[in-house]
Amino acid sequence: MIRVLVVDDDFMVAKVHSGYVTRTEGFAVAGVAHTGADAIRLARELKPDLVLLDVYLPDLDGLSVLRELRATENVDVILITAATDVETVRQAMRGGVLHYLIKPFEYASLRDQLTHFASLHQRLDRLAEAGQADVDQVFGSRPSAKPVLPKGLTAETARLVETALRGAAGGMSASECAEATGVARVSARRYLEHFVATGKAEVTLKYGGTGRPERRYLWS
Repeated sequence: MIRVLVVDDDFMVAKVHSGYVTRTEGFAVAGVAHTGADAIRLARELKPDLVLLDVYLPDLDGLSVLRELRATENVDVILITAATDVETVRQAMRGGVLHYLIKPFEYASLRDQLTHFASLHQRLDRLAEAGQADVDQVFGSRPSAKPVLPKGLTAETARLVETALRGAAGGMSASECAEATGVARVSARRYLEHFVATGKAEVTLKYGGTGRPERRYLWS
């Protein structure tokens, strides 16, 4: 079994993430920590194979915990956090994390990272010596996290709207998107606004003679 230390300041979130770990075949929860100090202590005592590490902790921030673990423990780390600023991502990358999962996410996103971690270690364990092809395969096979859509939106329709928006060089309105995709205008606008909220699209206002300005969307 691959033993995992779950670190999160929120007791309920830690419980959910622990449940995700337990649901994944071949993995077990070695311990749970709610502070940075406890995370470091339990990592030393329990010697887990993997740490799921939050950034926002009440005492030490997760990046400080990461640096301490890197200096003293032989353990892999996946950062699990609501932090979306680029500097935190950069520091996590420099700290050598295996992956960076942004909350909230569904079980499938964490499961994919855990199974990738397991297959990575199995692959390395089978090698007596790593050639360039082996190294390329190890570093080139990272799964990406699956995006979480708001309630009521589906991945199939999102791909349909994305394709239409990508193909509109000058951008498009919700009405034009609805006509191009065959979905209702209200639904088209929900998907377009979701892309804006997640930074995948930009919106501008086109002013006419009377009435409200038209919102036009452009893929970033």
